[in-house]
Amino acid sequence: MYNDNDIYKGYDIYADVFSYPNDSLKEKIEGVLHYLETYYQDAAKLFSNFASFAKSTDSKLWEEIYTRSFDVQALTTLDLGYVLFGDDYKRGELLVNLNNEHKKADNSCGIELSDHLPNVLRLLGKLDDEDLRSDIISLIVYPALVKIEYEFDSNHIEKKSKVYRKHHKTIIEKNESYGLIYRHTIQALLLMLQQDFPGLLSISSGEKNFSNQITKELEIEKLG
Repeated sequence: MYNDNDIYKGYDIYADVFSYPNDSLKEKIEGVLHYLETYYQDAAKLFSNFASFAKSTDSKLWEEIYTRSFDVQALTTLDLGYVLFGDDYKRGELLVNLNNEHKKADNSCGIELSDHLPNVLRLLGKLDDEDLRSDIISLIVYPALVKIEYEFDSNHIEKKSKVYRKHHKTIIEKNESYGLIYRHTIQALLLMLQQDFPGLLSISSGEKNFSNQITKELEIEKLG
């Protein structure tokens, strides 16, 4: 069993998963997998695919896949406010409010903006206002992750690739085996949130389909 502090520690640890790839990150990812295996068994089964990828893939390919996943395609950015609001003024308000909370909590955002997913995950355990934390999880983190996961669908990726090829002379080619590997990291994080905050998250019919899909994937893995 774990207490509330352990829960938020887990999200702080998981934030490293979305760092730009480097050799030291491989060891951190192994640690994340061990943590999930202890507290989030279903999420661990999904995350193990990413852990295996990180352990065996050369740095250049990993960097290319990371860039394609989060830097090239705007709809799979890790900036949660952009995912939810685009360039609307609401994102500006969110950035200002989150920036204030980061400062009060002494949570460094580094070179990224205040709505960057790793920054928000690290902020959760440092907040004193439980209502604010609940709002951030239920109104920002969870719905944005659902949208990001949806955009990792192969059909959406292909459509965006066609647009990108039309406007740019070069494109980072998708590796057939691992091109969508970061989808597993998003799915695992969604399962963590669903396990920890079942009464807080509002699950729409589309999100139920996602949960059912993940359950089926896990069942298939067991059969395999």
